[in-house]
Amino acid sequence: MNVEATSPILLFDSGVGGLTVYDALRKALPEAPVIYAADLAGLPYGTKTEAQIAARVAGLLGRMAERYQPRLACIACNTASTIALGMVRDVLEIPVVGTVPAIKPAAAVTRSGTIGLVGTEATIRQAYVDDLEAQFASGKRLLRVAAPGLVAAAEAKLRGQPVDPALIADVHARLAAMPGGADIDTLVLACTHFPLLSDELAAAFGSDVAQVDGAEGIARRIAHLLEGQSFAAQGPNRFVVTGPLTGAQGLEEALATRGFGPAEAF
Repeated sequence: MNVEATSPILLFDSGVGGLTVYDALRKALPEAPVIYAADLAGLPYGTKTEAQIAARVAGLLGRMAERYQPRLACIACNTASTIALGMVRDVLEIPVVGTVPAIKPAAAVTRSGTIGLVGTEATIRQAYVDDLEAQFASGKRLLRVAAPGLVAAAEAKLRGQPVDPALIADVHARLAAMPGGADIDTLVLACTHFPLLSDELAAAFGSDVAQVDGAEGIARRIAHLLEGQSFAAQGPNRFVVTGPLTGAQGLEEALATRGFGPAEAF
């Protein structure tokens, strides 16, 4: 397929968590033009039903693909990917890369055989996660907890606000209280927002507990799919949000340091 050099990669997330994927993608494909779309009007996804998430994500990505004509779309959100990836691939006529909990790399890293997984309520109940566990972590122990409060904490942290240590302590306490919880040596961050809290998580879990997320793997996958294509950015990368632009207030520094122009409304 013949792709214009200025055709962007579309990165989509419920909020700013997908910036962790963007950071990895910039290292892999520094020249690639990117449009980052944050569905702030729909945040948070973790508390919505599967039907609500599937309809919203497929509808938005269909409209965004028409407007921005991307060469590839990436759903940089575990919740949206585990629920809506198949539907989005049916709707769009371009490659679509999803984000799934990094259970496979975690299973390769763990020494104790006990892995903690932190995600949204919607992600941790998906059969998709059961399948990943069966495929890549059989013989290992995978302990899952929902930590919906961490999404808001990560959103706030990127806007320069403090993180409540009690939120992180609660996640640690709930995992530690599970049978075998004391043996956790690897933590799967099954939400793209959570690596933004890696320092706080390390303080609670200890620096010897490895944190594993999917950002680098996703960036490698995108680079592989776009191998041989040419890239020509026209000015800074674009950051678009659903809902009122006030939702992006406080993100100016985080966006500027990543090479984005000012936030735009979708």
